[in-house]
Amino acid sequence: MNMINIGFGNLVSQNKIVMIANPDSLPIKRIVQEAKIKGNVIDATCGRRTRAVLITDSNYVVLSAVQTETLANRTIPKT
Repeated sequence: MNMINIGFGNLVSQNKIVMIANPDSLPIKRIVQEAKIKGNVIDATCGRRTRAVLITDSNYVVLSAVQTETLANRTIPKT
């Protein structure tokens, strides 16, 4: 099981991540808002600004304070 560091010692299973998105777009803001209503948001920002939104295959939305590009680089396997 490969884990990805999403900041501040928080880890997410790389196999569960469906999408890593920028939180500034309106559709992503809607997804986060709907997930908050349903109780499916995991806030891993530790009080910092949200810089990336991870959507999992189990419909959980994970908020991270790490840049989207940084998380993408961490998920790409090194050959």
